[in-house]
Parts: sequence; structure tokens; C-alpha cells
Amino acid sequence: MAEIGFVLNGAPVRLSATSPTRTLLDWLREERGLTGTKEGCNEGDCGACTVMVTDESGTRALNACLLFLPQIHGKALRTVEGLAGPSAELHPVQAAMVAHHGSQCGFCTPGFVMSMAAAQINGRTDHDDLLAGNLCRCTGYAPIIRAAEAVAGTPAPDWLRDAPVAAGPAPFAPASSDELAAWYERHPDAVLIAGATDIGLWVTKQLRDLPDVAFLHACKDLQRIEEGPLGFRIGAGVTIARLRAAMTGAHPAFAELLRRFASEQVRQAATIGGNIANGSPIGDAAPALIAMGARLGLRKGSARREIALEDFFLDYGRQDRARGEFVEVVTIPASAPGLACYKLSKRFDQDISAVCGCFNLTVEGSRIASARIAFGGMAGTPRRASAVEAALLGRPFARATFEAALPAFAADFTPLTDMRASKEYRLETAANMLLRYFLERTEVRVNVLEAAP
Repeated sequence: MAEIGFVLNGAPVRLSATSPTRTLLDWLREERGLTGTKEGCNEGDCGACTVMVTDESGTRALNACLLFLPQIHGKALRTVEGLAGPSAELHPVQAAMVAHHGSQCGFCTPGFVMSMAAAQINGRTDHDDLLAGNLCRCTGYAPIIRAAEAVAGTPAPDWLRDAPVAAGPAPFAPASSDELAAWYERHPDAVLIAGATDIGLWVTKQLRDLPDVAFLHACKDLQRIEEGPLGFRIGAGVTIARLRAAMTGAHPAFAELLRRFASEQVRQAATIGGNIANGSPIGDAAPALIAMGARLGLRKGSARREIALEDFFLDYGRQDRARGEFVEVVTIPASAPGLACYKLSKRFDQDISAVCGCFNLTVEGSRIASARIAFGGMAGTPRRASAVEAALLGRPFARATFEAALPAFAADFTPLTDMRASKEYRLETAANMLLRYFLERTEVRVNVLEAAP
């Protein structure tokens, strides 16, 4: 029987790999009594279960409720019980939380200090982003942010310099995309698990049994980002966090959209291939990728094919993917200077879009030469606004052109009314996004983070 091996709070652990979908959170609390890792939402929203995981790529804050035990194989894990030093001295983050009165009821505190400790190790100071995945409703964020600022730039304690371990082949995990392709062709009804940020909820919320699974974290060849003269070739296993960092220079609008993708803990686990293969009509990455003209590489066994990403989404819950076929790569152009992405949600951070609109227009002379406009949240799939595009093409880049194109939204979309927005609101805000695109390129730039109070 395969074994799972890792380091927990500085001590080696070896387990029999029996159930592939037992969560790390459950194991920590039930088998080790490490109840400082809290169970709050059990879906990756509250951050009370945050732990630190170290592997060859570095140290990350992750949600224990969305991690399955095989995903920890070969890694070093720290829970809040492992933050203090060998002589019981407080970690600097813990001391700062005390000094700045950053804790009240205390339920959320372990998750906060784990996120802050990971930030200190990595030298990160973008505290508002890093702590957006940790929820507190007692103290408020001001004293917690002050505590984070107090330790920013200080060295991490030596006792936290964990290293990954040599633990042998990862259980339930193909070692390469070739091995995955061969296995998946033989087991086409199996579930492929990359970051588990969506599939984890199948287990924790839907209580589904997933007996036949394959974890993709050992397929290092799916985690490459290759840049060439024609653009980027992005492996399906690239995390949202890595993708955001890679896109900052070439595609800043896309990178900024990814900043609002869930939380830091989720971005460090979720993959671009998983986000696409999920097929959600409100997945944030797809509208931006479609607006850029992204293409999707699919593989079944040794056979590969390539399609436009927009053609992958057939209908709600249906994608152009055969049994035993998986998303292997996404390709995007080297640049898209006309790209702008607007996400509308009830919260700025860590929220699902009501509408996500992405616009990529080019202007030659004074006329619109090309237009790619894509939306999420407006239909059963991410979809281009073809009628709106047609209303803009060849016409002057002027406000009158954009205003004349607004009625075309009703021809492109018949959105639903749900808990996030009404159909009327969605149509109106989509139209407003188009006007915003024009205004930002001619008159005024609008950033809610920079708006005067």
C-alpha cells in the first residue's frame, strides 16, 4: 500500500494512503488533536483553517479544509501549534497580534497568524490582499493590519525554515502528463484533482464519494509557463498566483483581475486549467482569456487538438471535452494593449462575480479595427458579445458609437435573475462597463481603490 510522507511541525509523519479524499483539516483535528486549525465554513472562504505548506516552490498559506492528504506528500506543514519556538517563545506575528490587540473572540486568530507568518517568510507586504481570505467579525481589520505592518521586513524565525522531504512517488498522482494521459484514457470516469478548490467542496459540502481520482500536482510538465515571440504557453497546472505574477508585465489588466480571484489561499492552490475545465459561467479567468483570443490545448491519450477557448463552452455544464480528455495547455498572445477587465461583485475581495466583462479593442486611425468582448455571469457559459462587437466594428472611436451599441446587449444576452443580481441589473451594468471602457481611454480613469472618500 502506498504511503503519504510529510513533515508536521518539524517532525516526520508517514501514513497509509487509504482514502484519497480525506481532508487535511479533518486529519489534523481528529487524528492529531491539532484543533487550533479551525473548521469554520469548510469551503475555503473564512480562512480559519489556514496552514503553511512548504515545498520546492516555497512557502504558501493554504486552506486545510480544501487540501486532501495526498496533496501534502513530500511537503513540510506547519499549523498554529508549530509556530512558537523550541523554548515556547512566541512567533513575531503572535507577539504583534498581542501587542496590537488584534484578537478578540479568537476563533479566526490562528488562521490570521498563519497567513501573516507565510507573508513574513516571503517578504510580502501587500497585507490587504494577503489577509482578504481571513475573516474577522469581532476586532475588525485595523489592529490586525497594524500587527502585520509591525513585523513586515523582519526576518522569519530560524525554526520555521522547513524543507520538503524525499518521500518517494506521490500516491494517486501520475508523475507526468504522459502518465496522466495514459491513465485517464483507461479511467475516463475518474475525477482529476489539481488544487481541489472546487472539488474539495464536492466532499465537504455535497458529501460525495470519489473513489477513483488522480491528483495532478506531481505533473511538473503541466506547471510550465513558456514565453515566446508569439505569446505565452501556460500549462494547465499553473496556479492562479503564479499566473498573476507572470502576467503583471505583459497583461496588467488580466493580472489585476486575477488579484480579485478568490483569496490568497485559493490562488496559491487553484489552477488555470481547473478553472477552465470547471466550465463555470461565472469563472473569472475565461472572459479575459476569450477577449485575448486564447486557444485551448486538449489531450486524450497521445492525441492532441487545439480549439478557440470560446468554443470549449457549449452550454451550462457542458464543454467540448471527450471522456478521458483533459485540458493540457492555454495559449495567449504576447500582448493585448487594448484589454480591460471589470469585475462586479457585492464585495471587492473574495467574492463571486455578478458580472465580469472584458474588452479588447484595437483602433486604427480613428476607427475601431477589431473588437473582442466577453462576459461571465450573463449566460449559461462565458460568452462573447457578438452583436455589440458588430455594432462597434469599423465605426469611429467616439462616445456616440459606444452609446449606439448599447441596445445590442439585449440581442447578445438574456441573463438570469439570481441571488447575486437581477437580469435587468446585469444588462444595465454590462452596458455601463462598455461606456466605462470608452471613458477610461478618452476622459477619465476610474479605480475604486483610488476614489476620494
